[in-house]
Order: sequence, then C-alpha cells, then structure tokens
Amino acid sequence: MPINRRHMLAGTAAAFAMIGGVPVMLHAEKAGDGFTELKIQKVPHVILEGGKESRLWTYNGTNPGPEIRVRRHGQVKVRLVNGLDEPTMLHWHGIRIDNAMDGSPLTQNPVQPGEAFEYVFTAPDAGTYWYHPHIGSSRQVEHGLYGALIVEEKTPPADTEELTLVLDDWLINDDGTINQESFGDIRMAAHGGRLGNWFTVNGQSRPRLAAPAGKRLRLRLISCANARIMNLQIKGAEPYIVALDGQPLGAARALGADPLQLGPGGRADLMIRRASDEIILANLNRANEPLEVAYVDRTGDQGEADTGDMAALPGNGLPASLDIAGVTPSELVMEGGAMGGLVGAKLRGRDVEMRELVQNGMAWAFNGVAGMTEEPFVSLKKGDTAVFDFVNKTAWPHAMHLHGHHVLPQTIDDKPIADQDWRDTVVMSANSKMRVAFVADNPGKWMLHCHMLEHQAAGMMTWINVEI
Repeated sequence: MPINRRHMLAGTAAAFAMIGGVPVMLHAEKAGDGFTELKIQKVPHVILEGGKESRLWTYNGTNPGPEIRVRRHGQVKVRLVNGLDEPTMLHWHGIRIDNAMDGSPLTQNPVQPGEAFEYVFTAPDAGTYWYHPHIGSSRQVEHGLYGALIVEEKTPPADTEELTLVLDDWLINDDGTINQESFGDIRMAAHGGRLGNWFTVNGQSRPRLAAPAGKRLRLRLISCANARIMNLQIKGAEPYIVALDGQPLGAARALGADPLQLGPGGRADLMIRRASDEIILANLNRANEPLEVAYVDRTGDQGEADTGDMAALPGNGLPASLDIAGVTPSELVMEGGAMGGLVGAKLRGRDVEMRELVQNGMAWAFNGVAGMTEEPFVSLKKGDTAVFDFVNKTAWPHAMHLHGHHVLPQTIDDKPIADQDWRDTVVMSANSKMRVAFVADNPGKWMLHCHMLEHQAAGMMTWINVEI
C-alpha cells in the first residue's frame, strides 16, 4: 500500500505527541579497546503512536543505529556482535575502502548468531555514507538495521550546523505492526519491491528538529528505504546541492523547483543559508502531492543577511571527467519482472524456465543469469577505465549500486547527461539505457546489484573483479 495523504495526516497529532521535544541522533561510543561496538538487539518499538509494538532489529537498541563519525583518513574500528538468530554481516555503503572490509558475501563469511566480527579500515573520502546488512538484506534492513557513517572533511565548512536525516518507509499493518506476510513475497519482488506505507525520519514520524538561524545548515540526507524512489522537496529555503552519494560536486548547485530524487541507498548533502524561516521536508507521492515528513525550526538571531557565495566542498580526488574514447563498453542487460516477458534464465548453472525461477524465488536476470554468478561480469586491471552500458528491458525502475567505486554517468538513452556527478547508486527508468564510466582503482571482488533489495534477492546481482 503506497504512502498517501490519508495515512500521513492520520498520524500527525500522534507523531508530535510521540516526540515530545527535539529528537537527537545518537552517536556511537567507543569501548576501552578503541572499537565501536554494534550489538544487534531486538527491541519493542511503536512505529505508529497508538498502535501495537513491533520488535525492531536494531544496533544498540536504537533506530537508526548510532551515527559513526570520523575525520577523512581516520580509522574506523567497529565490532559487530550478532544478537539475531540468523547470520548477518555489515556493509559500508558507498565508501571506497579495502575489499576485505566491504562486508559482502564475496569478501567474508556470514557472522553467525552469537558471534562477532571486527571491521577496521581507513576512511579515504569525506562524505555521507551508511551501514547495513548484506545478507538477508530485504528483511534485515526493513526491520531497522541501518545507521549513518559520516566522514568529516579535514576542515569542515565554518559556521555551519549539521543535521543527519535518515529516511525510511515502513510497510505496517492497520494496528501499527510491521507487516510480516510480505517478506519474501515474489509478487512484490517482481514489481516495484516492498514499498512502505509509513514514512519516518530518524526513526520518528514527522519529527521537529532545531538548528540555529545564525549558522548555515547542512542537511545530510540518507535513504534507507528498501525500494522507494524518493522525490524530496525543501520548503522554506533555497537549498544548494553540495554532494551526492558522498562525493562533492565541482560547484554548489541550486536545487531549484525540481524535486531531489534519491533512490534506495542514495544520499545528498544540501547547504542552506542562514535564515529564521521554518524548513519543511516533503516527499512527493505518486499523485505528485507533497507529503510533509520532517520540520526544522531555525532558532535564535539570524544576524546579517546571508548573501555570500555558496562554496563547493573540497574534493576527494575524483576527476571532473573521464576520457572514455577507445574504451569498449560492457553491456549489462536487465530482464524479467512483471510484464517483462522473461521466459527463462540460467540458474546455478542450469537453463530453467520461468516457473522454476519463481519456485526458487527468482524473477529477474542480468545477461540471462538469475542470481549471483560464479564468474564476474567483467575482470579489470587496477587503473583500467571501464564503461558499462546498463540496458533496462523491464517495466520497472532499478537502482544500480556498485561496491567499492563511484561511477560517472555519461548518457541516458544515448543522450549526454548535462550534470555528470559521481554516484555509487544510479536510478534507471523502465525501458531505458544508461552508460556509466569509472576508473577501476580499488582491487578486489565487488558486488554490482540493484539496490531495490527485493530485486536483488530475486536475481539482480553480479560482481566485478579488479586485479592488482
């Protein structure tokens, strides 16, 4: 059931009663040995005020999990303790770290119930990132297992306040509990994925936050939704986009009247001038109606009018463009899903018909293969420039995510893209084609998959190999 105005407005009074003040994002604390410990715990939580409790799966008892902060080139040390009764692991979404610490089935064994795993890596790039499981993802993420990883610039912007906004949509029953029957539903997986009907920001419904009027405001937006493509509006301010998926833009870009699109897993950093006006964050629904999901009160004296330039953030070393002349593209064709006409695909080395695919929970294929392949989609040498042509022959959008690298989109349907911004997750429309390019500068085995998590689970995954 999609989010709609009736559901959002029904919970307005309840949401304000629930927060009872300014919500605070919890920051991770370090243990005596220097590790931040993330303990997975199942805790009771009321998503919809007045509704019944659901048992969320949390890191350290909170949703979202604790925000982890480090300066660029600083060390991240996290000990994951699995309190579930099923395996898990921790993926660091969007950050270009050593392959051994990526947290995917290609790089580590699952962390079994009651066991622990230590992640230690250097954060190479400043930016907004997040962490989440990468096994049983469609179920574990949707039960609340995610949190923000913020890598600060060595010299952060002066006189600037920050707010991290972690966005999610939940599929809940009328009594307010998480809908359990839909997990693993092949019909949802073959359509748009498991779309929610209740929106939260930092784990709360319509929270009201505060930021000083006398400082510029940096909003770090993170979409943790399983499948929803968000189209966000900022009312009461004229925001500038300064980073996407953690990577700074070459110049701050006014958002203007167009909504900010965030696919599942996507992030954006917005900068807002000093002002005293209330800021409203809204998401456009399918009817293009803005549904208000969070508020920011600007408190105190704004001071003089803020008319100065909106400076770009310092870069992370990625070039503004790539020379792809002479590079042969590698084509990844997406097929399947409802109304897709897929009649069969290769599954675990065998050619099977669609009926058997569905019986095995599969509904999608990359280049005629459903599910993870034994051989990589491509093998590259470190330093190679690669070009991928993503060809979406399905009736549904997809959010293609590459681990360990960022890609620079080049064309959509063979037409050049005006604003070429580095992304780790690109959103593709139904029946479309996108060309992306990148430098394979991070050795290892890296997953490439749709970040609509039900699509991934139902077949849309492969991997690339970057050799030293």
